[in-house]
Amino acid sequence: MKITEVNSKSDKKAFLDVARIIYRNDTNWVCPLDNDVEAVFNPAKNNFHQHGKATRWILRDNSGKLIGRVAAFINEKKAYNYEQPTGGMGFFECINDANAAVLLFDTAKTWLKENGMLAMDGPINFGENDNFWGLLVEGFTPPSYGMNYHMPYYHKFFQDYGFVKLYEQITNHLDARKPFSERFTKIANWVIKKPGYSFAHFKSAEIEKFADHFIEIYNDGWQDFENFVPINKATILESFRQMKAIMDEKLIWFAYVNNEPASFIVILPDANQMIKPLNGKLNIIGKLIFLYRKWKGVSRMRAIVMGTKQKFQNHGLESALFIKLKEYVIPLDQYDELELSWVGDFNDKMIAIHAAVGATFGKRHLTMRYKF
Repeated sequence: MKITEVNSKSDKKAFLDVARIIYRNDTNWVCPLDNDVEAVFNPAKNNFHQHGKATRWILRDNSGKLIGRVAAFINEKKAYNYEQPTGGMGFFECINDANAAVLLFDTAKTWLKENGMLAMDGPINFGENDNFWGLLVEGFTPPSYGMNYHMPYYHKFFQDYGFVKLYEQITNHLDARKPFSERFTKIANWVIKKPGYSFAHFKSAEIEKFADHFIEIYNDGWQDFENFVPINKATILESFRQMKAIMDEKLIWFAYVNNEPASFIVILPDANQMIKPLNGKLNIIGKLIFLYRKWKGVSRMRAIVMGTKQKFQNHGLESALFIKLKEYVIPLDQYDELELSWVGDFNDKMIAIHAAVGATFGKRHLTMRYKF
């Protein structure tokens, strides 16, 4: 076997092609857009390169056939928040060969050690955790956009190498056409009518304002979670702009209390239903297919992230936001399912919200750590 660091144009193509080879007979898999994967490793398109670095490798067998890939990265803002400096590895793909998997893991580990790290988390992304994050271990059904899909045998590779679970990432599914319970609806409508409470959906024309509101809520609501790193405006603006191609503004809602940003939910139509036939290629034909499928409409939404300021938690704002969504979604008669992805098993409040809206289990991913 021969492992090669990705440097040339042909190497980059090979890195992308590995996944197409691994999953070529798996009808559930949806190939991520090549542009999305490449953007992770492009400093001009991923601002994490301003405070970190990343590299990647491809693995070939002795006959030159592609059999695996892996990436490693260091986020300087987060690496030193743990008991030991911790980097990341991700974009792991491999044939069902334990020796090949070990070589890929070893290569990522060696690079991270050479750069001062003493552990690696994986499989994760060199970016925010809403995309390419976690090892799929349960729920091998068609993934929504940005969600990792893996071969079932990967879990044993990670375990045998010495990775241990840090936390579970639970994805739940909600029937978009099914009414909420009477109790839930009554409470939510009571919250909506409370004096000083107001609600607004996202507007692209006011992207700067909503980016500021998102940051204010997110950084307050998530600050007490272990190893939390505040999100910055450049990252959020970049994310919102990337969403524009598929965004429905009335699926992204903000709640305010006496005009103070208090809570939000970000939901997108599932782009994977638009890009399924493209095999990762957004060329001219691919763009036409994408636009046609976008015009035709998709049947699934994905909730990317929710957040509420600490002082407004347990006020029922999240329930009210779900009612606002229902008021828009039901008359459309388009969506069958809302995927609530993903919530950490440490996030009791969000898990309770999923239960309150009647969501059912869909998928389980693991974020894992290997200490050197």
